[in-house]
Amino acid sequence: MELDQVLSHLRSLDGILVLAPTVGSEFPEIAWGDYFFYYAPDGEIPATTQPFATIVTKDYPDDDTSQLDDDGRWRVNIHVGRGAVPDPPADPAEADVVHRHPVYGELGWVAVTNPAERTGAVVVELLDRAHAAARARWDRRADV
Repeated sequence: MELDQVLSHLRSLDGILVLAPTVGSEFPEIAWGDYFFYYAPDGEIPATTQPFATIVTKDYPDDDTSQLDDDGRWRVNIHVGRGAVPDPPADPAEADVVHRHPVYGELGWVAVTNPAERTGAVVVELLDRAHAAARARWDRRADV
């Protein structure tokens, strides 16, 4: 599964807002080149919620166990909810495996570095579920 395939799938979902900070944008330099996915049918970045998925293309200062600074490595991160996160992996850098997110696992996030044959379909399913959950949260807030 290529990065463009994941991006295409996410962009096809209803109500999606894709935040893709670029060099020189108003967003922090550390976020340049990464992607943040919100359910936001109004097209505005939600002020009170986090993205339901992200794609990171490099190591962060507090998150380097996936070795994303190596050529060709990237990671999709998906909010699946507490209780749905696997145990910490033996090798957090192993690609094409669903892992507990190295920083946000306790908050219900999973991560897959370079999804491929073993995890491609699972990643799409988890992204669809996370999108549906984000939409449900949006709808609940709209009814308040």
